[in-house]
Amino acid sequence: MSQIKAVIVEDSRLARNELKELIKGYPQIEVIGEAENVDDGFALLNNELPDLLFLDINMPEKDGFELLEMLDDVPITIFTTAFDEYAIKSFEYNALDYLLKPINEKRFAQAIEKVEEKLSKNTEATTKENTERLTGNSQIFIKDGEKCWLIKVGDISHFEIVGNYTRVFFQDEKPMLYKSLNQVEEKLPEKYFFRANRQQIINTNFITNVVPWFNGKLKLTMANGEEIEVSRRQSYLFKDKMSL
Repeated sequence: MSQIKAVIVEDSRLARNELKELIKGYPQIEVIGEAENVDDGFALLNNELPDLLFLDINMPEKDGFELLEMLDDVPITIFTTAFDEYAIKSFEYNALDYLLKPINEKRFAQAIEKVEEKLSKNTEATTKENTERLTGNSQIFIKDGEKCWLIKVGDISHFEIVGNYTRVFFQDEKPMLYKSLNQVEEKLPEKYFFRANRQQIINTNFITNVVPWFNGKLKLTMANGEEIEVSRRQSYLFKDKMSL
């Protein structure tokens, strides 16, 4: 397995140091940054894009749950806290594990084993998805109400979340596809399509203009005149993808 890049967000310097001592026993994990509050952690996570986050829950001003809500893309998360009353809530946020301080070495080892299993499964799933992805010339059938379309994937300008489903934009049409945006994304050709934010996936061939926006974000203008804001995290990836 390749190196696991980790970030620690914890307000106690002592607790951060104890975590780093535990991590030293796992050469496959590289701590690439640490922060002592939510706002600094948010900036760090957006800049570094780690695989793994060790996150304290109780911090001044904002707590760990609020940090996760601020992120567009949440890394694998292990909560670290001195209080066990947050255990159930932590799993509502899809945390991989929950470690009580002081952290036991055996429990820490079990958590890291879970991380490695999760990353391994993610890699296998990505490999499988890539072999099953559509191409720009693939045709998909869409039925919305009494209307039906057979449309080339490459002719779709963008997709947008509507509740639990996805709206598809092509030509002057915008029918509903009864699948989640995440399900749609798994099948799209990565060469053309890009996740701009939580709500939208765009076809880069339909972009007519790109301008810098607030807080490191980008704003795109699509061929139909619609403006789409790219989240700060995704803006970094978009620049890399488009060599901007």
